Amino acid sequence: MKHFIWSALWAIVILLLTCLPMGGATENIPVFEGIDKLVHTGFFFVFSVLLCFGFSSKNKTRNASWITVCIVAIISVAFGLLTEFLQYQFFTYRSGDWWDFFVDVVGTGMGVFSYLVLHRNYR
Repeated sequence: MKHFIWSALWAIVILLLTCLPMGGATENIPVFEGIDKLVHTGFFFVFSVLLCFGFSSKNKTRNASWITVCIVAIISVAFGLLTEFLQYQFFTYRSGDWWDFFVDVVGTGMGVFSYLVLHRNYR
């Protein structure tokens, strides 16, 4: 479990920020129309990268593993689906959105791609 501390903490941050009411939290921040999608993409990019590094440090590998890629993709996509389901079903002040889930998957893909490209050079 020690290898996944950062990804677990980041998952808690994602859950809190996607399920809490935003209210006037963006009043002093310059906002554009697609900022929500960009934030979702960034959340899941970081989450999938942290998961990849957790698995690679746990397995002590120098090469990118396709098993790791598949496991990380499944965990990240399932977590994205969970967050959108929670927003849709339980939180009346938030709404689950298929486009948010789509960009969660895009962020996951970007993170996994970064792992595949940069893992060998990082080690």
